[in-house]
Amino acid sequence: MSVNSFGRVLRFSTWGESHGPAIGALVDGCPPALTLSEADIQPWLDKRRPGQSRFTTQRREPDEVRILSGTFEGRTTGTPVSLMIDNVDQRSKDYSEVSQAYRPGHADYTYDAKYGLRDWRGGGRSSARETAARVAAGAVARLIIPDVNISAYVVEIGGDAVDPMSFDNAAIDANPFFCPDPIAAARWEGLVDNARKAGSSLGAVVECVATGVPAGWGAPVYGKLDADLAAAMMSINAAKGVEIGDGFAAARLSGEANADEMRAGPDGRPVFLSNHAGGILGGISSGQPVLLRVAFKPTSSILTPRRTIDRDGNETEILTKGRHDPCVGIRGVPVVEAMMALVLADHKLLHRAQCGDG
Repeated sequence: MSVNSFGRVLRFSTWGESHGPAIGALVDGCPPALTLSEADIQPWLDKRRPGQSRFTTQRREPDEVRILSGTFEGRTTGTPVSLMIDNVDQRSKDYSEVSQAYRPGHADYTYDAKYGLRDWRGGGRSSARETAARVAAGAVARLIIPDVNISAYVVEIGGDAVDPMSFDNAAIDANPFFCPDPIAAARWEGLVDNARKAGSSLGAVVECVATGVPAGWGAPVYGKLDADLAAAMMSINAAKGVEIGDGFAAARLSGEANADEMRAGPDGRPVFLSNHAGGILGGISSGQPVLLRVAFKPTSSILTPRRTIDRDGNETEILTKGRHDPCVGIRGVPVVEAMMALVLADHKLLHRAQCGDG
C-alpha cells in the first residue's frame, strides 16, 4: 500500500528524509509536449527556501532541483517526471537527544509506535523538509493549468490577524511574512522575534485563492473538489485545520445570508453576488475564485524545555536544539500554493477524461 502518493490522473509521490542525501518527487500522468526545465521550477523553490530571513530556519539549503527523467529537448514526454533536490546542510548531531526522547507535539512517538523505529535526524520523513519536493511537483502542475492564477499569503500569526480593508496584493512579496497587510507585517516582526528569542514558536493561518478555475471541475459525492483540497492541505506538515470559503463562519450565518445569489451575466452564465462557498458547490467548481484557509500549529521543535518520556517510558524533559522556524506557517505559503495547483491540475485532467474539453 502506497501512502506517499497523491492524486488520480496527475499522481505524484515524494521521497526522502530531512537528513538523507536528497529528497525528491516523481510526477506521473503529466501530459506530453509541455515546456519544462529546471528554470520553470526553481523560482517556486526559491520562494520556500530556508534561511532567507531571521524569521525562518537558518538551515542553508540552495534547494537546486534537477530533472532526472520525463523530458526531452525541453518538453515533457508523457512519461514520469523525476525531480531531485540535494540536502547539503544537515546537522544530525543537533538531534542526539531526540534519538532517545520524544518531542511533545511532534511525530516522534507515533512513528515509533507504528514502525518500531524512526529516523530521528531532523524528524526524518516527518520533517517539513519533505515539502520542498511538493513545491517542485506543484511547479509541474502549474504548467497544466496555465489560465489559473494561484496566490497564497499569511493572514494571521499568533492570533494577530490582518485587516481585510488593508489588503494589498503588491505587499505579499514585499515582506518576509507573505503578508498582504503592511501594517500587520510590521507588527509581526516584533511578534515573531519575541517568540524566536524566547525559544518558542507561533501558529499561523494561510489563505489561498485560485482565480480562473472554470465551472465544472470536481465530481459529486466521493470525488468532490473541496474534499480533495482539504485532504491535500491536511497532508502538509503542521496543518491542523482547513476552511473552504467562509468555513466555520458559515455555521453562524442564516440561510439567506449564506446563499450566493446569482444574476444573469451578458454571456448567459451566472454572476454571483457573493462567494461564501469558496467557489465550490456540491463538490464542483462554480467558476468563482476557489478560496481556502489552512491553520498551522506552532512549530513543535522549540528551545523551551517540555515534559516528555523516553523510549523506555522514563519521564524526562527535552528541548530541541538545531535550526527551526519560529513560525512554520510562513514557509507554508508556497507549499499551500503547490498543493492547490496539484489538486486543480488533477481535476482538470479528470474532467477532460470524463467530459472532454467542451
